Amino acid sequence: MTDAAGSNQLADLPLEQLVGCHECDLLMRKPELAMGERASCPRCGYELFRHNNQVVKRSLALVVAALLLYVPACFFPIMQINVLGQSSLDTVWSGVLSLYEAGGVLQTIAVVVFLSSMVIPLFKLLIQFLVLLSIRLDIGRSYGLYLYRIYHHMREWGMLEVYLMGILVSMVKLIDIAKPSLGVGLFCFVALLLVQVWLEVTMEPHQIWEELAGGDAHANH
Repeated sequence: MTDAAGSNQLADLPLEQLVGCHECDLLMRKPELAMGERASCPRCGYELFRHNNQVVKRSLALVVAALLLYVPACFFPIMQINVLGQSSLDTVWSGVLSLYEAGGVLQTIAVVVFLSSMVIPLFKLLIQFLVLLSIRLDIGRSYGLYLYRIYHHMREWGMLEVYLMGILVSMVKLIDIAKPSLGVGLFCFVALLLVQVWLEVTMEPHQIWEELAGGDAHANH
């Protein structure tokens, strides 16, 4: 009887006051959080969401930093390889071109690498920048909602970390037959990956959704 009464009470609440656990599917009333607090599921302990301080300002700074790192990460030399007195400089872009010029099935791989390591990460950053800018300047929030939906569908398609692992594996294999030396592009690439991870942690989705929806301002900006 108690569970039925609780369910009836939840059914009477508006949707914006409810939250569901992504792990155990428990539906509950959304808790009110102060800055720096986090909410956990009472049944399984899964973290539902947190309330970050100055989420828009901090996220904007990280997005701008990531965009500034993008060009050197993709077009500056990642490593220089010396074999029998001949040296070559390799970048992310030159790697894509080499795969494509090899022809055959490698052209398909080149397109996949190009999309996952260059196009989609840049597109995601631009979407995040526009979404945050719409909140910060209080303009075009309806477009921001549409863009943020697109962003959530693209989150799993950017694979910079996979490309980085491929670079590291290649360097280990080349040590015995060549003399690879690190380039500035590799450091920018690692920095870009770290900034994006930091951005994912900082840009709390529930605060961004609330700001875009034009409800009560929970994200301090």
